[in-house]
Amino acid sequence: MIRYALLVRGINVGGKNKVVMAQLRQELTELGLESVESYINSGNIFFDSSKARTLLVESLQGFFGVHYPFIQNFSLLSQKDYEEEFRNLPDWWFQEMARKDVLFYTEGLDRKFVEEKLLELKLGEEVLHFGKLGIFWGKLSEETYSKTAYHKQLLKLPFYGNITIRNANTFDKIGHFLKQ
Repeated sequence: MIRYALLVRGINVGGKNKVVMAQLRQELTELGLESVESYINSGNIFFDSSKARTLLVESLQGFFGVHYPFIQNFSLLSQKDYEEEFRNLPDWWFQEMARKDVLFYTEGLDRKFVEEKLLELKLGEEVLHFGKLGIFWGKLSEETYSKTAYHKQLLKLPFYGNITIRNANTFDKIGHFLKQ
């Protein structure tokens, strides 16, 4: 049995694409997932499964296509994936910063394309780390945040609709839920 985090993009944000998490947990349990839990109301779901990862992805894509067609992108990571990523984070991730976010790759996303586009940006007081699960983005100063590439350019990038973003606190909570 493997513990997974399912990070769904774009639900319950700004009053759009409402999903009742209790109902979603029940439906995922009926799909055959075990010990289904959620954290906050924005698409952080945790479960156990013995299915092969590729079968899980196909099953989830089919499920969302039928029950929640507005959910087109999600990231699926195992406890092992998370722990490996955590061990390989750069030192700056553990330091005090104005803001830190993880831009999780979703299933089927062309990671090379994303990296190329981000490397073309002129970063201000920002740092990037390209991980296995996503891009770790640190903003050094709250005063200059409104001038950062993250703030001014990220929404305009062609892959923006195909990533799901979590802040550093939620990234830590994901680790906590994966260990339960």
